[in-house]
Amino acid sequence: MNNIVIITAALLGALAIILGAFGAHAFKKILSPEKLDSFEVGVRYQMYAAITLLILGLNLSFEYQSERVAYYLITSGTLLFSLSIYFLSFAEYWKKNLKFLGPITPLGGLLMILGWIAIIIRFL
Repeated sequence: MNNIVIITAALLGALAIILGAFGAHAFKKILSPEKLDSFEVGVRYQMYAAITLLILGLNLSFEYQSERVAYYLITSGTLLFSLSIYFLSFAEYWKKNLKFLGPITPLGGLLMILGWIAIIIRFL
């Protein structure tokens, strides 16, 4: 399980750096400052999750259910949170109505919070 967590962390981290670079350069030309700010929030939280998962993967055994639950919640929450923000940031540019993704963002945030709570439970 440690390898899966570390690989997930590395993938999320690498993608965050790639997307951050595109946001700082290429996407500046096509997104409004407000949409670019939102996009950057998605990148930032994705990187936070990558660093967190890397620390977990290097330090936990994943013998406890709460450790595994933390991994799944943080990973799925990050995907929902960041991906929904990415798509919402581009909705105007793509001329698509993606407002249905709006409620997905806080759901992803909630899953990430629950992941942190699972870590707390593990150490209690």
